[in-house]
Amino acid sequence: MSRWTGSHTPIFLSRPSPICVHLCPSVVSFFPLCALLLLSSSCVDASAVRDRSFVTPMQVDDWRDEVIYQIMVDRFENGDPNNDWGVDRNRAGSYHGGDWQGIIDRLDYLETLGVTALWISPVVKNLESDAGFGSYHGYWAQDFVHVNPHFGDLAKLRELVDACHKKEIKVILDIVTNHIGQLFYYDINGNGQADEFLIGGGGPAYGSETRDFFPGGVTRTTEWDPDYDGRGIQAFTSLGESGPAPIAWVYDPAINRMPPEPAGFDNPAWYNRRGRVTVWRHEGEACCWRLGDPACDPATVDWWGTPACRDYIREQEMRGDFPGGLKDLDTTRQDVRDALFAAYAHWITVADFDGFRIDTLKHVEREFWQDFCPRIRQHAKALGKRQFFLFGEAFDGHDDLLASYVGDGQVDSVFYFSQKYRVFENVFGRGRPTAEIESLFRDRLGDPDDPTRAPLYTDTPNADGPIDAEGRAVSPRRLMVNFLDNHDVARFRFLWNDARTHHNALFFLLTEDGIPCIYYGTEQGFFGGNDPANREDMSRSSFDTSHPTFRTIQALIELRKRYAPLRRGDLRVVWASATPADGGTDDAGIFAFERSDGGQTVLVVVNSSHEANARPYLGGTGMATSFPEGTTLVNTFCQEDAGGGWGAHVCAAGEGQRFVVGPGGSLGETVQLPPRSGMILVRE
Repeated sequence: MSRWTGSHTPIFLSRPSPICVHLCPSVVSFFPLCALLLLSSSCVDASAVRDRSFVTPMQVDDWRDEVIYQIMVDRFENGDPNNDWGVDRNRAGSYHGGDWQGIIDRLDYLETLGVTALWISPVVKNLESDAGFGSYHGYWAQDFVHVNPHFGDLAKLRELVDACHKKEIKVILDIVTNHIGQLFYYDINGNGQADEFLIGGGGPAYGSETRDFFPGGVTRTTEWDPDYDGRGIQAFTSLGESGPAPIAWVYDPAINRMPPEPAGFDNPAWYNRRGRVTVWRHEGEACCWRLGDPACDPATVDWWGTPACRDYIREQEMRGDFPGGLKDLDTTRQDVRDALFAAYAHWITVADFDGFRIDTLKHVEREFWQDFCPRIRQHAKALGKRQFFLFGEAFDGHDDLLASYVGDGQVDSVFYFSQKYRVFENVFGRGRPTAEIESLFRDRLGDPDDPTRAPLYTDTPNADGPIDAEGRAVSPRRLMVNFLDNHDVARFRFLWNDARTHHNALFFLLTEDGIPCIYYGTEQGFFGGNDPANREDMSRSSFDTSHPTFRTIQALIELRKRYAPLRRGDLRVVWASATPADGGTDDAGIFAFERSDGGQTVLVVVNSSHEANARPYLGGTGMATSFPEGTTLVNTFCQEDAGGGWGAHVCAAGEGQRFVVGPGGSLGETVQLPPRSGMILVRE
């Protein structure tokens, strides 16, 4: 059946046609939205923006100094109602009206919180809507070099970046190189329109080439988003397969479903054309099929540890369309690589961005990043940006996969998804032993007690990668981007809707090594579940600087700014408990570590237990710190329980608890922490 249900009539193009980009002016009277898009995208002369000098050249001393704040532009603040067409705030999947002017209007709020870098959602023009959902998030690109007019024009984007730079706030752009929006369909049955139909006569399958999985089985096929086929999507008629299916671009200006731009992106050869990834959440089934072993149990098979299975699943992830019809670019082609580089170099030039957050990192082969990243760094450097930061999203909990994209000419850092699952959810949420935090860190940094346990992450920085204030290259192991929430996962407070547990996790986020990233609304206690519930609106009442979570984050950022070791220091674990948080031992729930930089050391102690007081002390032995005997340490982070709000502040003079270090640096018997609390101890 046809996908189209609106009153407008799309034009299906069976092959790329140069006429598609010239038709719109001649049919403006029939497609008023098209006229609006044209006006919005062309009213600003890009060369005028590009050629003006940078208003406030940014100086990045050390990216580890930064606190990143992630903003989904459409959901943050509506500063300009003139661009509110297509807005429906009653539907979670529609545009809600946020824009770049709204961020400008709220920069004082962000400055008060203490954030030093903004990561904003993609800025490029998108397919307007698909299957009833809007492209408010920005990940459905149609035009890689023009702005999304829902958020403003190019001059407004540059105004936002300039305004941030005046406040010494860096701006990071979210980019996508893996795919475009759903702009074409596979004409499997050859009738020149997008259909859905049934093939065969049996059950569904998981994995690839479903007709081969279940010979004679029924497969529901949609020409917009067919299941993965490693050979490429095949045409099919009543007589059987008839070779590779052609793709068909669609011309529908009313929703901006048109062949992609700039020139070249409308070339069918630029796409892998293998259909959508089908193995997610069904890795076990796909593995057993791949192995061809009747005794294989999908529920227990170690698909990640079985090379044939892992390679097959990774092949789909890198060559398949992202489910929902996002068409996968063939990034192995040099012309595709050149076009993507040119598009994103353009945004550095015209908008003065300071870094890129890269979407769907693991869906693109490493050789692409080894081509793209050095060129982007060189381009930024030529514009005076020596510290252009590149970090990526590989939505995966396997550290060996995450680490494989870091260094070696690729990205500088990745989102620490393994920590999200193993530490924030398992330890702070579920009460697992804090020794699991130490184990995760040893996977990244190496094991001082076991030289045979090699760190998974490289210690070799990228050429022209991040440096410290003295000009020394920073190890990628020390640049992990740490997060508690983001737009792809349920918020922490959805899983554990308790302010003190939430603040305890935030305490760890803002004191460990690496670069903390805070998702908008976290500071207001947002508790949305999975997408789209985790993409709430920051209504005017949500910009509350007295909110307990806001004040907790604010205090922790202030302490990061005050004490350099909390930003740049090495990390040494001095206590980790092998007992679950409810295990009943003195140290159950305790994790303690030192951060040292420039001759200064800070001791951080956290109790992850939800119920019990605890201390870094067990069997007559306390933690062994690096401080000399007799040193007095004072707590600088004071938590509050008035009214159950569980806010926090930087301790005033004489307010924080004091502790005296014993022989051999021992400390712990007297360091008693209430449940879900932390201390930051410094020399008095």
